[in-house]
Amino acid sequence: MSTTTSSQPVSKLKHLPLMRLAFRPFFLLAALFSVASLLVWLAFWHGTILLRPYGGLVFWHQHEMLFGFAAAVVAGFLLTAVRNWTGLPSLNGGPLLGLVVLWLLGRGLMAFPMGLPEWMLLTVDLAFLPIVAIVMARLVITAKRWRNLIFVPVLLLFATANLAMHLGVVQGDAELIRQAAYLAVLLITLMMTVVGGRVIAMFTANRLGRTKPEPIALLEGVTLLSTAGVVVLQLVIMLGVAIPTLLMGGVMLLAALANTVRMARWGGLHSWREPLLWGLHGSYACIPLGLVMWVLALMGLMRVELAVHALTIGGMGTMMLAMMARVSLGHTGRPIRTLPGIGVALGLMLIAALVRSPVLALFPQITHWTYTLSIIFWCLAYAIFLAHYTWPLMQARVDGQDG
Repeated sequence: MSTTTSSQPVSKLKHLPLMRLAFRPFFLLAALFSVASLLVWLAFWHGTILLRPYGGLVFWHQHEMLFGFAAAVVAGFLLTAVRNWTGLPSLNGGPLLGLVVLWLLGRGLMAFPMGLPEWMLLTVDLAFLPIVAIVMARLVITAKRWRNLIFVPVLLLFATANLAMHLGVVQGDAELIRQAAYLAVLLITLMMTVVGGRVIAMFTANRLGRTKPEPIALLEGVTLLSTAGVVVLQLVIMLGVAIPTLLMGGVMLLAALANTVRMARWGGLHSWREPLLWGLHGSYACIPLGLVMWVLALMGLMRVELAVHALTIGGMGTMMLAMMARVSLGHTGRPIRTLPGIGVALGLMLIAALVRSPVLALFPQITHWTYTLSIIFWCLAYAIFLAHYTWPLMQARVDGQDG
């Protein structure tokens, strides 16, 4: 009788809609967290200190947008997609709740360190990504879906970048923090390249009734290898080894060119009536834009920060919003269509990226207003997402299926 009784809460938790698949809690929490954290950052930018986080507000903003917001979206997407890729049950119920609590603890301790030892904060925050990688690896290896194993080393490198940022705080090494943040941004860019290459052309062809272009093996190889090469070079730089500017710039230009040619074949110009499509194409276009701007920064023509924000706001923020909007409909059994305002949200994200990167590069004298506008546009965009998706993410699928 005791066994039956103790299993009842576990069974109830497993069937709680919010804990059925990882996209539900993590998409919801990531959107909420991004709005809240950027409002804190906006207040700081305007001279009001609302928070005294671990590492200071500048470090906290860098770290939490990468390892708070982005890591949650990546975990929600991969731990949901891996079920489709492998045909095996993914994390749900109690284990999923445990992972969510771990993520929340990390965010709480980073924002309110409460004088706790650095090793404790570091341990809690670092544990999240390796656990996601282990779950992914177990399912992919069990199902022998080797094509999807690429995400495991990427997740582990992402965790390594997190560790390096923490070590930079402990050692007072601002350069290590900066280079580790760059590595994290480029790792997310690599993930966008892999996922975008798999789904954007397919989504576009299916929605518009067009023939999906067959991938060109050489182009795909050059795109992925050059983008991965940029990541490897940045890892070497983070480890303190000098890399010739010509080498880094050359590999970045190759990655930008390959991604541009690859994207041009997907029919993005035909998607202008479908925000869930042009949002994906627009976000992917920010990858070569950001890489080219990074090369210009290496040449001393602009700040690297501008290239980073082209990749993070235009690429990461916009693609994640578009994917979250799409996945949250499909996996709750709803028709995949653009809900009212989502097109506006995606447009705001792309405008925020342009204002924060190319426009600011051309008109540095308007820095204060461009920062403010980009933050406000992001918050509005994700608030629109929350207005539409909070309730569906917390409810059972409308078609009665599991998920």
